[in-house]
Amino acid sequence: MQPSSDYPVLLFSYGTLQDKAVQLANFGRELTGQADRMPGYRRDWVQITDPQVLATSGKSHHPIVSPSERAEDSVAGMVFQISEQELAAADRYEVSDYKRIAVGLASGLTAWVYVRA
Repeated sequence: MQPSSDYPVLLFSYGTLQDKAVQLANFGRELTGQADRMPGYRRDWVQITDPQVLATSGKSHHPIVSPSERAEDSVAGMVFQISEQELAAADRYEVSDYKRIAVGLASGLTAWVYVRA
């Protein structure tokens, strides 16, 4: 997967950004992507209290990832090609429990991902 001129940003999602309803609400389109893994991280859950995020996702708890001390840990998800404007929309969607960082994926790609702040 190589970024295109229309969608130059790679975003890795292991949670609600994979949901069609969340994609349509935030990006106005359904994203296509490829399966990948984020090595060296583990998945937990965070309670969501933001009313808009709750309404969009329909879920009171969202997955969240943190670095793991266990080398064998990894988190499965999808890599999506998005625009800079869509990345800004994703930033607005994510609550303050998350921060965006660049990570290396199992495929060798580097993508943005939201991890525990």
